[in-house]
Amino acid sequence: QVQLVESGGGLVQAGGSLRLSCAPSGRTFSNYAMGWFRQAPGKEREFVAAIAWSGSSRYYADSVKGRFTISRDNAKNTVYLQMNSLKPEETAVYYCAADGTKWRLPVTAEIHEYAYWGQGTQVTVSS
Repeated sequence: QVQLVESGGGLVQAGGSLRLSCAPSGRTFSNYAMGWFRQAPGKEREFVAAIAWSGSSRYYADSVKGRFTISRDNAKNTVYLQMNSLKPEETAVYYCAADGTKWRLPVTAEIHEYAYWGQGTQVTVSS
């Protein structure tokens, strides 16, 4: 059974930083784009960032550009999301997801294109 397992969430003060990790189990996703999404209470899940299978292409939501960095280490089968200058309104459950299409370029922000999802990790930013 394929699972994506996120870690690294927690409580941080506004302006602080966190690094999320996503480690798939059951298979490798080295040939697939990976993405991060988030869902705040009472809101729809939204795109945060995505990275191509090779790491050569990255795409960010406008709201996180310049503050968040997505990266991957295919040797470790792990994807990361470095989040800096966090804001209270970014409190949400953060989800890792794997694209359903191999070698897709450019990467996509469309939720329905992501076939595998983790359970999410809570990020709470206090003011």
